[in-house]
Amino acid sequence: MRQATFDGRGSNIRWTETPGAEPARVYLHGLGSMSTAYHAHIAARPGLAGRRTLFVDLPGHGTSDRPHDFGYTLEEHADAVATALDAAGAAGAELIGHSMGGAVAVVLAHRRPDLVSRLVLTEANLDAFPPVTAASSAIASYAEDEFVASGYARMLDAVGPLWSATMRLADPRALHRSAVGLCRGSDPVMRTLLEESPVDRVFLQGAHSGELAGRDSLESAGVRVVTVPEAGHNVMFDNPDAFAAAVAGTG
Repeated sequence: MRQATFDGRGSNIRWTETPGAEPARVYLHGLGSMSTAYHAHIAARPGLAGRRTLFVDLPGHGTSDRPHDFGYTLEEHADAVATALDAAGAAGAELIGHSMGGAVAVVLAHRRPDLVSRLVLTEANLDAFPPVTAASSAIASYAEDEFVASGYARMLDAVGPLWSATMRLADPRALHRSAVGLCRGSDPVMRTLLEESPVDRVFLQGAHSGELAGRDSLESAGVRVVTVPEAGHNVMFDNPDAFAAAVAGTG
């Protein structure tokens, strides 16, 4: 495991890494998740083996530190990941981001274009103010102290055993602030940043999730949108073959 300090108080962002050819592939997880649990089984597939691979846990999640004086906005998450990539010497990386991790990847590509050569996004958040049915909106609907005191436990019960297995490793205050930051979005908003990005861009949408809003605009901007059959939000679990092919650039 490797680490890099992402603030002025000694807090560390951490990642595990496998050696291989450049450019590196960097996996970023969603809200309340962690990278290895969602992506290690994909990176180990024969079509993806042999490339340098980093599994990064965002601040407040997984193995990374969780300072209570950190804001956990999309920009702050992106800057923390940039710190990790700088420390790892992983410029020009391919970022594979799921859900909130996809939003962080888009913001990072805008703020540090030297670090990013390709974006593969799985149901990434592209707009501010997601629907009230979204987990981020449910978390952000609480006041912070209320969520820490009782909402966190309710959320763990509500999301089911698979998601709660990683959500329970996230700091409650960091989880709430991350959800609030995700609902607020970036400025300019993530969709605009993605449409204006010059790098190769792929967006995966699970067929069970319904039609992607604004698909025509994304495709007109050069984003390749792939509807993945037999998959919902967690495409990497529901249809790993299609997910691996998209990461490899063969599907």
